[in-house]
Amino acid sequence: MSDSLLPYAVGAAKRARRVAVRMRRRVQRMHTVPAIGSGIRPRPTLRPVHLSVLGGRTLNVAVHVPKSAGSIGSAHLELVRGGRRHQLDLEREAQGDGTCLLTATTALQHADHPESGPPGVQLAGGLWRLSVVLVGTDGRSLRTAISAPPIPTKDGPTLPVSPSPLSGAQFRLMRSVDGCAILKVRGPVQQAELDSFDLRWDRITVHGRLLARQAPVESYRAQAVRRGSGSVVTTRPEWNGDAFTFDLPLAAMASGRRTHRWDVQLQEGRTRLKLARRLTDVRQPNQVFRTPFRIIALENGSLLRVHAYITSAGALAVSCVAFEGAAEGAKEVA
Repeated sequence: MSDSLLPYAVGAAKRARRVAVRMRRRVQRMHTVPAIGSGIRPRPTLRPVHLSVLGGRTLNVAVHVPKSAGSIGSAHLELVRGGRRHQLDLEREAQGDGTCLLTATTALQHADHPESGPPGVQLAGGLWRLSVVLVGTDGRSLRTAISAPPIPTKDGPTLPVSPSPLSGAQFRLMRSVDGCAILKVRGPVQQAELDSFDLRWDRITVHGRLLARQAPVESYRAQAVRRGSGSVVTTRPEWNGDAFTFDLPLAAMASGRRTHRWDVQLQEGRTRLKLARRLTDVRQPNQVFRTPFRIIALENGSLLRVHAYITSAGALAVSCVAFEGAAEGAKEVA
């Protein structure tokens, strides 16, 4: 390297280190709960072998108890928020070195948004402290906190935190300022979740769910909004509870011989909910949920080239264009 370029290389290395430090501190702040109360008292803690919320709603706990804890008669996990307390029995697995591994798995639900499936533990929104209560064979008990798991810093195909795929509630593991594990519970916000869409030869049928709705389902309309112009095409969904189904109004969406792109949404009053796939842990939905182009024949005999796809933000979008010089349809032959 030339001596004249050496100062630039040193400066670039220093700037890169400063950026890395700022990013690390930012990630730590994002995963740290601010101090609660006037002070923090030191507490005994257990180091988790594994601590996670998988699939957006399944809490998995595995903590290692050293030999110094003595003989354990029973143990349970406690989730505490204010005066509320939930207990979950921990299974004991004796290890060959005389230590003990405590494990538990349970489904989580938001108390105000019940789900189908295993009931699990119902938690209200807020911050819940995780503690392990050890009861020895002599009857004495010891309450310990759980150390927070390492902060995820690496990118990958999936996100470290994802909402419940059933209710949209979020259960996120965080760390307190004293390094202990905290479970942050947040209820779902009103949103239109895209479940799937069917690509047929004469239509595209959209299936979705309305989460945390704030009005009767009859007041919601499905819309396709053209990018650039704001033109709107409306259709009425069919409802089954909070689940809806509708066919895209492709005949009204094809205009002229230019390709137009449309965003799909639900509209109620002044509220517009973009239809998107949000209840997933996929980091880049447009790279995973790939769809083909489709030639669709409308009832009037015209042909459209249509591409319904998922954007990088997970939203449903549609591009369509009519074929120039397309046949008007089949004719009867004598």
